[in-house]
Amino acid sequence: MAKKADVKYVKAAVANPKIQVERAYQRQSGINENRRKAAKKHTTISGVARYWKNVGLGFRTPKAAINTNYVDKKCPFTGDVSIRGRMMRGIVHSTRMKRSIVIRRNYLHFVNKYQRYMKRHKNFTVHCSPCFEPRVGDEVIVGQCRPLSKTVRYNVLEVITRGGDKTGKKFAKH
Repeated sequence: MAKKADVKYVKAAVANPKIQVERAYQRQSGINENRRKAAKKHTTISGVARYWKNVGLGFRTPKAAINTNYVDKKCPFTGDVSIRGRMMRGIVHSTRMKRSIVIRRNYLHFVNKYQRYMKRHKNFTVHCSPCFEPRVGDEVIVGQCRPLSKTVRYNVLEVITRGGDKTGKKFAKH
């Protein structure tokens, strides 16, 4: 039997000022911060206990979700949100909200009277985890989840950055 002096105690988690920027205490629900020994499965490179999961459907968990210290309960990789239902692709239209973006989906609607197609679009408000940093014009793949707010029902799963210039121009010269 090991002596009491041989047992290694991990120091209890101290509130990290980089994470604790909200009024409410930010913590991951899947991690016990008062545990003596951190689990090897959910430990980052720096040795901090962190919860993450694989959402499935062929999407890999981003390295930023595993290695950074953000706390987001609506994140599909580090929170308690499951992805089910529809999958969509869209173009990022606005990134002005905190942890939410607006994506635009363009489609063609057939008008029977004129036997022609008409351009239409739909805007969707989508939750964007802090592990992604999309810009306006990037293409994103989103998955349906439970309602996260009045208008948000989708979560970003992957960002496909557009190639070309980084100046943020909306239209390319033809």
